[in-house]
Amino acid sequence: MNLEELNATATSERLARMKKRHHMYVCVGTACQALNSEQIAKALQAALKQSGQSSEVEVKCVGCPGLCSLGPLVEIESQINGQVAPGAAEDERRRSVLYQFVKPEDAGEIVAHLDGEPVKRLETPLNQPFFTRQTKIVLEHCGKIDPERIEDYIAVGGYQALLKVLTEMTPQQVIDEITRSGLRGRGGAGFPTGLKWGTVAKSDPSAYPTNVPEGIQSRKFVICNGDEGDPGAFMDRSVMEGDPHRILEGMAIAAYAVGANQGFIYVRAEYPLAVKRLRTAIRQAQRAGLLGSGIGGTAFSFNVDIRLGAGAFVCGEETALMASIEGGRGVPRPRPPFPAESGLWGCPTLINNVETLANVPPIILKGAAWFASIGTEKSKGTKVFALTGQVTNTGLIEVPMGISLREIVFDIGGGIPGGRQFKAVQTGGPSGGCIPAQFLDMPVDYESLAKVGSIMGSGGMIVMDDSTDMVEVARFFMEFCMDESCGKCIPCRAGTVQMYRILTKIQEGRATRRDIQILEELCDMVKHTSLCGLGQSAPNPVISTLRYFREEYERKVNGAQGSEVSVGSEEWGVGKLTAHSA
Repeated sequence: MNLEELNATATSERLARMKKRHHMYVCVGTACQALNSEQIAKALQAALKQSGQSSEVEVKCVGCPGLCSLGPLVEIESQINGQVAPGAAEDERRRSVLYQFVKPEDAGEIVAHLDGEPVKRLETPLNQPFFTRQTKIVLEHCGKIDPERIEDYIAVGGYQALLKVLTEMTPQQVIDEITRSGLRGRGGAGFPTGLKWGTVAKSDPSAYPTNVPEGIQSRKFVICNGDEGDPGAFMDRSVMEGDPHRILEGMAIAAYAVGANQGFIYVRAEYPLAVKRLRTAIRQAQRAGLLGSGIGGTAFSFNVDIRLGAGAFVCGEETALMASIEGGRGVPRPRPPFPAESGLWGCPTLINNVETLANVPPIILKGAAWFASIGTEKSKGTKVFALTGQVTNTGLIEVPMGISLREIVFDIGGGIPGGRQFKAVQTGGPSGGCIPAQFLDMPVDYESLAKVGSIMGSGGMIVMDDSTDMVEVARFFMEFCMDESCGKCIPCRAGTVQMYRILTKIQEGRATRRDIQILEELCDMVKHTSLCGLGQSAPNPVISTLRYFREEYERKVNGAQGSEVSVGSEEWGVGKLTAHSA
């Protein structure tokens, strides 16, 4: 499919859409699907058929629109006054109604009210801050297009950016555009994306020994990291489920820029819906000539395969992920050399996460200056968060960098339910930290979060109220890290176990002040001597809770009986754990 054919398909789809008086968008993301949303779609179609309106109303199954706490969600867009006014903007020609907690048995009533007043008992306002305070770039199509129809993606401008770079830009111009945009990796570390792309593009595939399997021609690779493992996080899953073609387009643009012809999407097998839709999207793109050989009638070729992870948290780390793709055990290796120079099978490899790649097509189409105008001086664009915990509106949000925690928790999130008080918010998953109320007005960007002892991470955000036991929070995350440690390096393997045991001892009222001292020493040792990011960041929840909620540790210790030196370094073997152990 060349640019002319792509435009013809988009025009045809838009015209077909305009002929419908109403459009029903039924969320079939994982959360709503678990609540029978597919049955709701079928019930709506049956009710339309019974009322003789099937030809005038479209029922579309879409990805997650974000407000998971009110699911299953059904949004209805209707033309105002029947016919479209010539020259009117799209938003002016339609009105929208959002229904919450929909059940299949509500279908008949919803259809009966299509041309009248909305069903009040199901309606939830679309002008609430949860929707109006967001800025959607990555999630702009989630909830609006059928993720299993490539025509839907093309109708909203899909694959325009890919054909633009293939026909109008050199690889270096693409890298320069991404660099000027200020896009940083959304997987956690926030490394500048353009700098990483430039490094891979310049890397010589013959500089290191390689062992590429027979049948794979490419000597550079692009990997989409979809191994989302943080507890409570579902940002990447929602994008893969709701807009899979956006990821493929971002990968193809990245491959063109760095000189790769083969890509892999690494996604955990626990995401069966995401895997299914990605596979469907790959087949559709290949049939349309937008993946494979001679994309868009040009000389550029790019293939994408899916590799399933078994759910190990450490496989989100770049080198462990590559080891898993190569067929080995998913364990990290020391760096350098970095993957950009010697990665998959020893070849230069670009690894970006789902959200990073999903930002690429709009940057190409709208320009680096547009993207750079959003956010803060050093943190550009938006960030997708999975907002969970003790907050009224739980779900998926996308906000501009620099927005305050207070706006996220109290405006978009709707505040703390049950009359409780805000106590802390945990960002960055098990590798992040707990941020107390005194920093509620802090801007959310990479630098500010680091200053208070947390990280952006991939986008997990857990809100806690004043009933939360912060020592138990630290123990929960330490148990997670302990279980997920691959065991390759001693500081992480043994240190996380020992920290978990001390936290348990504190919780059970058997610890002393000396235990807190040992806990702090262990945090320092594990943080500075572990091999990979999992171990290096595992102490963060403990460090941050000790820093901001130390009195809770002290209360539990002061209540304990026994000598101040009842637990010494000999019992925990701290003296044997040094930097040399790594």
